[in-house]
Amino acid sequence: MKKMKRILALSLALALCLCFAACGAASTGGSSGDSDSAYVKNNGKLIVGITDFAPMDYQDASGNWIGFDADMAKAFAKTLGVDVEFQVIDWDNKVMELNGKTIDCVWNGMTLSDEVKNSMECSVPYCSNAQIVVVPAAVASQYSTVDSLKELNFAVENGSAGKEMAVENGFRYVEVVDMATALLEVKSGTADAAIIDSLMAAAMVGPGTDYADLAYTVGLNSEEYGVGFRKGSDLAAALNAFFKSAYDDGSLMSCAETYGVQAALLSQ
Repeated sequence: MKKMKRILALSLALALCLCFAACGAASTGGSSGDSDSAYVKNNGKLIVGITDFAPMDYQDASGNWIGFDADMAKAFAKTLGVDVEFQVIDWDNKVMELNGKTIDCVWNGMTLSDEVKNSMECSVPYCSNAQIVVVPAAVASQYSTVDSLKELNFAVENGSAGKEMAVENGFRYVEVVDMATALLEVKSGTADAAIIDSLMAAAMVGPGTDYADLAYTVGLNSEEYGVGFRKGSDLAAALNAFFKSAYDDGSLMSCAETYGVQAALLSQ
């Protein structure tokens, strides 16, 4: 009789475990074995985490997201058979947004830092870049070395490679929501300088731009851009194959030329 009771107790415990496991799978929307690609295709859309960052991701007069990264994200989503949705994120929270599945990838001129590569499944590099200092054009000649910048007050995007450069060089800085805001801080005089991506500086700063009264001076590093997915995601390999195909057929270069970033494009 005691043996029978033990068998019944074990059977009940096993049944409860199976029930909890099933409930857990249901609460996450599928089994842990589902690939990220299958998850995105099931949702019917690829949600891309971005900030306002010309010439990579920015809005046209109608409010549509365009730019080198935006256009390539649309093309990649098409190969997956899904729509694309752009979600503006707090750059400092990009990993949390990714892991929480509020976005499916970070595709916004993202520097492939060690921190990024450790926390995301990253694509191959597709563009070269650098962090560069922007100051008022009238005083640019005074700031041609890192040492000459030490007394300036900088604006940097939170969680960005620009912030990392400010910390590394011992600069005084305030964090703002994105690089576009960092430029506004310098233009308005509330910051002496900003650290932004060289691709953005080339597109937005100097004669003929909205920031004609600003100039870029000292380059602080060299780096590469990549796209980040959830750790272990099979979408990174799919994007690598897409990049290779788009490079070989010339569409990657054509898009780069549209937005003036062809000199930064890396071979695939």
